[in-house]
Amino acid sequence: MSLHTMRIGSGVPRVAYLHGLLGQGKNLATLAKAVSASDPGVLIDLPNHGRSAWTSGFDYADWADDVADTVRDLLPPGVPITVFGHSMGGKTAMALALRHPALVRALVVADIAPDDSSHGYGFGRLVNGLRNLPLDQVRTREDADALLAAAVPDAGVRAFLLQNLHRAKPDGWRWLPNLDLLAASLPQISGWPAGLRGPYLGPVLWLRGGESGYVTDDHAPAMRALFPRTRLVTIKGAGHWLHADQPDAVAATLQTFLDTLRPQLGSSTSSA
Repeated sequence: MSLHTMRIGSGVPRVAYLHGLLGQGKNLATLAKAVSASDPGVLIDLPNHGRSAWTSGFDYADWADDVADTVRDLLPPGVPITVFGHSMGGKTAMALALRHPALVRALVVADIAPDDSSHGYGFGRLVNGLRNLPLDQVRTREDADALLAAAVPDAGVRAFLLQNLHRAKPDGWRWLPNLDLLAASLPQISGWPAGLRGPYLGPVLWLRGGESGYVTDDHAPAMRALFPRTRLVTIKGAGHWLHADQPDAVAATLQTFLDTLRPQLGSSTSSA
């Protein structure tokens, strides 16, 4: 399945960006623009999100294959790409590197681990908050914000979620993500598929928010078993949405990592 994409910068993309649950590719546009002068990017809407098609089921391996097909369509044959993935997108990025190692020059995993993450922010509450919002009562985005406030008190999180609300004339408002499927798939989204094997031998930058509980020191053995060339960096003052909380720090860390890859441009990695 071909996924919806948006280019950032000119030339062949060097970085693909994968968003988290209830996000869209454009949520990572600010980060992509910050490094685009040297490393053009492509923002990808994952399945059941944004402008990409809905599916009948959820599986990280299938999503990784969809991303691989989409990225290959954008690149010259045999040219690999660096992949940045946040949260659910980070798990998709890890699955992509393990299933298609020759396609992935390097990997950046943001605030997620190859483990169960159901202890985190509570995305079930957010998904069901959107599902239960009475769209027939919505005339403006301000109406939607007010109706969502009880389920999602944080104004910043509401603003993020309401980017998914789309007005389709003459039918009124609708949600871009496939909320019913995502709600039914929360255990799989929070989990980590047992069938994925490593190691992926390319370089990996592993970011975590200093104020987030998604990545702990206890996750390091599992991460390094699959990705032995992992470097962990903690972004101080950042929660789970670290690229929104500390955009300059995340962009600077990403740029430094990308600069280390420059001598390797055009090379590929493989798994053992």
